Amino acid sequence: MSDDGVRLQKVLAQAGLGSRRACEALIAAGRVQVDGEVVREQGTRVDPATAVLHVDGLRVQLDTEKVTIALHKPAGVVSTMHDPSGRPDLSSVVADRRLFHVGRLDADSEGLLLLTNDGELAHRLAHPSHEVTKTYVVTVQGRVKPAVGVRLRRGVELEDGPAAVDEYRLLDATSQRSLVEVALHSGRNRVVRRMFDTVGYPVIRLVRTRIGPVRLGDLKPGATRPVEGAELGALMAAVGL
Repeated sequence: MSDDGVRLQKVLAQAGLGSRRACEALIAAGRVQVDGEVVREQGTRVDPATAVLHVDGLRVQLDTEKVTIALHKPAGVVSTMHDPSGRPDLSSVVADRRLFHVGRLDADSEGLLLLTNDGELAHRLAHPSHEVTKTYVVTVQGRVKPAVGVRLRRGVELEDGPAAVDEYRLLDATSQRSLVEVALHSGRNRVVRRMFDTVGYPVIRLVRTRIGPVRLGDLKPGATRPVEGAELGALMAAVGL
């Protein structure tokens, strides 16, 4: 907190938490923390450049220069801003080259990819210690047997070590193919495809639908949207920010 800073309700309003009157109500209700302390005094001033604000336990991003976006990566696009081999890359769907992607999806896979210029957020999302869960909807060849879910939950042995899913749900099945939803926190290369290959069900299509609290939703292939407000706060909270 700073005697020379900006009034807290103004900072919150500028961050998109509502009108100043609504932000004053948040403060009065004890729902706002500044640098880890609950603040109820309306005249409190803070320095937006250094203050760490949480509302209802969720971090509020005050730096307007920091941007995080959700991209629906189309199949056939590699997860890099420039591909030396000339394959379609992220620059074909994201104009801002200052953004860097968090994690990867192999070229054949599609779905949710996060891009940001917030280095600390990107580092924490990529670090194994935070174990942010990722969810995939996977189409595989053949009708999967009930034992497959049990086996994937227990874990299978891959060439780079054991791997297991946290959640497994059969969505639909025919004699030709099955639709399965899995969630796991491993970020290893092509791990979902390799796990299904190991249990005898090659992947036909793989779509990542969720990273932590951020969902793909109805975002179309190649489209982007900002991750902000409560959604961004929940993502930051998931990695301890």
